[in-house]
Amino acid sequence: MGEKNLYQLHMFVSGRVQGVGFRFYTIEKARKYGIKGWVKNLYDGRVEILAEGPKQNLLLFRQDIKLGPSMAYVSEISEHWEEIKSYTFDDFYIKYY
Repeated sequence: MGEKNLYQLHMFVSGRVQGVGFRFYTIEKARKYGIKGWVKNLYDGRVEILAEGPKQNLLLFRQDIKLGPSMAYVSEISEHWEEIKSYTFDDFYIKYY
């Protein structure tokens, strides 16, 4: 049986988001809100995030991602939401190429 109100949020974050601790910040925030999924740097300088959890937790997570760590600057976030029946991941981690 699937969980209620469970969503997957796929984000592409642009700005000064590489080389500033953004992935580790993302992991910290994901674990704070009980979110599962991954984060990775892209070759074009953006960061990609795939996050799963209750919608309210994902909204709080997204708010923190928009702020970013102190050395980062987030200029744009493109996102796609999808309702899911169950988690795909067991934890939140850094995904490498």
